Amino acid sequence: MIQKKKIRKSSKPCPFCVKKAEPVYSDLESLAVGISPKKRIVSRWTTGVCEKHQLRLARAIKRSRHLALLPFTDKV
Repeated sequence: MIQKKKIRKSSKPCPFCVKKAEPVYSDLESLAVGISPKKRIVSRWTTGVCEKHQLRLARAIKRSRHLALLPFTDKV
């Protein structure tokens, strides 16, 4: 028997859709939504970001890490 995937809807709207903005690698305040205290990328169920913006958010976080705007880890 094939099981169907359950689709969960987030109770809160996507912060990027509400602002009608895109995640940009140089805007560190907007990237803080998708980063945990240990500087890991957080899942979209935790942040409440839609699928389209989660992919763009992860890409922007990775770009800012390579440009040394964000640290890779929280260790100094």
